[in-house]
Amino acid sequence: MSRPKTEMDPTLLGAVEAAEAIRAGRITSEELVSACLDRIAAVEERVGAWAHLDPDLALTQAREADLARREGRALGPLHGVPVGVKDIFDTKDMPTEDGTVLHAGRRPEEDATAVARLREAGAIILGKTVTTELAVYSPGKTRNPHDPERTPGGSSSGSAAAVAALMAPLAIGTQSNGSTIRPASYCGVYGYKPSHGLISRHLVLQQSRPLDQVGVFARTIEDAALVAEQMMAFDDHDPDTRPRARPALRKTADEDPPVAPRLAFVKTAVWDQADEDTKEAFAELVAHLGDNAGGFELPDMFRETVSLHRTIMEADLARSFEQEYARGKERLSPVLREMIERGQKVLAVEYSRALGQVPAFLRELDKAFEWHDAIITPATTGEAPVGLESTGSPVFCTLWTLCGMPAITLPLLQGSHGMPMGVQLVGAKGDDARLLRTARWLANFAGDPRPARKKTRKPKRDRH
Repeated sequence: MSRPKTEMDPTLLGAVEAAEAIRAGRITSEELVSACLDRIAAVEERVGAWAHLDPDLALTQAREADLARREGRALGPLHGVPVGVKDIFDTKDMPTEDGTVLHAGRRPEEDATAVARLREAGAIILGKTVTTELAVYSPGKTRNPHDPERTPGGSSSGSAAAVAALMAPLAIGTQSNGSTIRPASYCGVYGYKPSHGLISRHLVLQQSRPLDQVGVFARTIEDAALVAEQMMAFDDHDPDTRPRARPALRKTADEDPPVAPRLAFVKTAVWDQADEDTKEAFAELVAHLGDNAGGFELPDMFRETVSLHRTIMEADLARSFEQEYARGKERLSPVLREMIERGQKVLAVEYSRALGQVPAFLRELDKAFEWHDAIITPATTGEAPVGLESTGSPVFCTLWTLCGMPAITLPLLQGSHGMPMGVQLVGAKGDDARLLRTARWLANFAGDPRPARKKTRKPKRDRH
């Protein structure tokens, strides 16, 4: 006797729900992957989230997962759940072209460590999502799922858009400035960037060792915690990982805080770049939080953070992309070529000084966590900008990336054009589980997924 199919559209299932339903036999991985592929067929032309998609390969993985369940084999935490992978992570069974014609046709022979750990957890690698050129600023083909005339952000543009458009319940990306938090905010999903060094970057396109971090995209905090936790383990191929117990992200995120958290509202030195929508929205949100939020002023030394980050980033781009520049600089975008050329002129003493400031920043920021559970600050300057020539400004992410601190953006606000605006929470470095628990508290407190800020002006396009 055949089992009746679930009445719910499988693409609406979160990762935790989907994994539990597959484990219990209420749905098969093949049904879930098929539903995601149908959704992709329906909206991909409009959104353009995928750099590589092989439906047959995805379904083959799903059928193998279903066979493993029927045979009673051990099931991982993500068994049968599809995940989109940014096209800068090496995949042994799919091309990895890094968003540049210079790497067209590139076929790795080995999975990136993060991808291998997803497979070990039972995940289905659905396909490769669009990245900007070499994961920097020049946009790919992806459009914002809520309004195709607006940017989805970058550089993890396809990953954010795929999750927002219900093409996949999960996706992974990276961040060296704002490449996870910014597109998640623009596309209206959860984006989580763990502390630097918690997830291996082995066989992921390198821009900057001090700055590069793996991030995740999901539609719930629990889902973000689940997928990130599977990738957190020591890897001797990545010198910034350390042997340590895997953080209990999912368990801690599900718990209630022992007392109501207190948040430090930090405007940072770039507050003048925030749109009026953002300033008004955060004034309302902080007022709504009442005694659970208080202001925290950063000293003047933090005014240097954007320029220090730029020094490190551009010097490392010049080193990381030396071969691409030497053999094909005319095929690089002007913006990337200019960044590399500026990076070639950075002096060793300037680079060393920039890196040397980070411990001082962290010591000052530790003072915020003496009386607060997390920092609350904008994820972006405002709504996703109109136009596809730019991926928007990452300035509200720069400080936290420079310091390697964990950050998560929650899709709690809307701007005056009806587009999502994220609320960013930042935790003490290494205290990721507490950050996610605080984020879940805030989402519940504020009325997830959209709290008190909704204006009557409607978006220009229908939203998915």
